[in-house]
Amino acid sequence: MDPVVLAAIASPRRQEILRLVWRNELPAGDIHAAMPDVSFGAVSLQLAKLRSAGLVAVRRDGRQRWYRAERQACGPVGRMLEQMWDTALWRLKLQAELEASRRGPRPVEKKRKRK
Repeated sequence: MDPVVLAAIASPRRQEILRLVWRNELPAGDIHAAMPDVSFGAVSLQLAKLRSAGLVAVRRDGRQRWYRAERQACGPVGRMLEQMWDTALWRLKLQAELEASRRGPRPVEKKRKRK
């Protein structure tokens, strides 16, 4: 397995982006909308890393860029990723990892008013 590919899929954020574009081509804005705790710039950087590893392809349509997974580039790791994505435990693990890797201030929870 190519070390560049393994390094690219080591990040939970890049795994989530790859999952989003695994079966459907999506514009960058939709990928960003699915990850509201990350800036658009950060999503772009993650997409660039996936592109440089050959794991996603990009297509321009006017001002939009559409991304899709290059599934064959993942090789045997692709099957493992698909199995992992299908489990509820993976979704919980991803949520915890994304929260742990979050930068910047935490969102402030609104206090409920008592009646």
